Amino acid sequence: MIYIETWKKVLIVLVCVLSLVYSAPNLLDQSTREKMAQTMPGFVPHKAVNLGLDLQGGSHLLLKVELGDVLTQRADTLVQSLRPELREAKIGYTRIAPVPNGVRVSLRADADVDQVKSIMRKLDSDLTVLVSEDGKTVEGTLSEEAVKKIADQTLGQSIEIVRRRVDESGTREPVIARQGDDRIVLQLPGVDDPQRIKEILGKTAKLSFHMVDTGTSGTSLAEGGGTRSLPSADMPGVDITIFRQPILTGDMLTNAQPSFQQQGPAVSFNLNSVGARRFCDVTSKPENIGQPFAIVLDDVVISAPAIREPICGGAAQISGSFTVEETNDLALLLRAGALPAPLSVMEERTVGPSLGADSVEAGKTACLMALLFVIILSMTVYGLFGVFASVALLLNMVMIMAIMSVLQATLTLPGIAGIVLTIGLAVDANVLVFERMKEELRSGRSINSALDTAYRRALTTITDSNLTSLIAALVLFSFGTGPIKGFAVTMTIGIITSYFCSLALTRAMIVTWLHTVKPKSIPV
Repeated sequence: MIYIETWKKVLIVLVCVLSLVYSAPNLLDQSTREKMAQTMPGFVPHKAVNLGLDLQGGSHLLLKVELGDVLTQRADTLVQSLRPELREAKIGYTRIAPVPNGVRVSLRADADVDQVKSIMRKLDSDLTVLVSEDGKTVEGTLSEEAVKKIADQTLGQSIEIVRRRVDESGTREPVIARQGDDRIVLQLPGVDDPQRIKEILGKTAKLSFHMVDTGTSGTSLAEGGGTRSLPSADMPGVDITIFRQPILTGDMLTNAQPSFQQQGPAVSFNLNSVGARRFCDVTSKPENIGQPFAIVLDDVVISAPAIREPICGGAAQISGSFTVEETNDLALLLRAGALPAPLSVMEERTVGPSLGADSVEAGKTACLMALLFVIILSMTVYGLFGVFASVALLLNMVMIMAIMSVLQATLTLPGIAGIVLTIGLAVDANVLVFERMKEELRSGRSINSALDTAYRRALTTITDSNLTSLIAALVLFSFGTGPIKGFAVTMTIGIITSYFCSLALTRAMIVTWLHTVKPKSIPV
């Protein structure tokens, strides 16, 4: 007599019950689920499967990270750092200029070339330093490995900051993924007008504070690194000359929130300990009292107030001709951090909610029709055993939805195709067992022996079949993008659940029926 241990039966029942419980929230509307999340204990299931862009409607953006700007900025920084180092080492030069991915120094005849090479490598260990034949020019450029490393870091930082900005804006369940060497795919389900998101993402949000060059000796002597002129946001057409060396940078901010003052909306911010100490030191210098300092955002001077008294304590405000929405967006950008490189929109698509609803209905119809035809065929060919297979198939669908709900996976239209394919894979294993059982019965085996032999001998074939399908699904997930990943996710989950249902759940039902009814023959 075939026997299944009690603990296995308990485990099978427990898996089925939990699947029903965790898939149940998908039958509720979003407002009910949100109310459950607020009022129910945390262990009560309230998560549902997220619908993708093609099912829910929304916007699709393909963003390009301008990596060239990062390399140009790194070369400019290297030039600014190299100039005082050469002066301190008393090395004569005629010109220092940035070159693609590096810097070039033209030396005087008596300059120590080896010392220049050493200084360059100390400033940036990734530089490959070359000397001209006459020994008067030294050029340091980044190696290919260093450029690739910078590109990977920039893309990774950009994805993280895009994620922070989109999350801060209140967009629900965005999909953000890398595509290629310099692209980011951004999908915003439920957002039919992505203009505000594009405006937020289009700003690099590089914040810095600089002293303004007023031509007075005190300020000029206090700062170094040269000057540059930037346009003023408050005074269109007017440029303000600032010192290149910043007093503070955006990475020293710990928090930023919109606020109000007598002049109107403003942004209040807090600095970390390093930033607070530096700001206090600069604003406490007697020569800086009464001098203006510029607040620069993305190479535009948004405000240039004068220093009236020392600003210590690490808290300050940014004011200007802002609207309430502008202060909200600016605070959001400063909290999320500056992008390491500008982003440009390469492609934009919008899927309407009505088209998404049509896709959902089409997907439901496809799944129901597939289930119906498979159930009818199973029950027609295998009778009562076909009923057992059909019950296992329905529970298999429940398990897929439960797992996707727990993982908060996103269901897309190709994902529905993966579920439909899983329906066929789930029944395939039962077909192998039932056909093998018929052969064993025809060879004269008893009912118990035929059932046991059928499951034992079909196990290898079923395992090989599911394993090859699983490998294909994992390859699709690893190398595919967008819709391909959605198909691979549901297919992978479906393969795992169908393996459990065909070899554990269906067998448990058949064995329970045999022990209860004790039939003289098997209806297959």
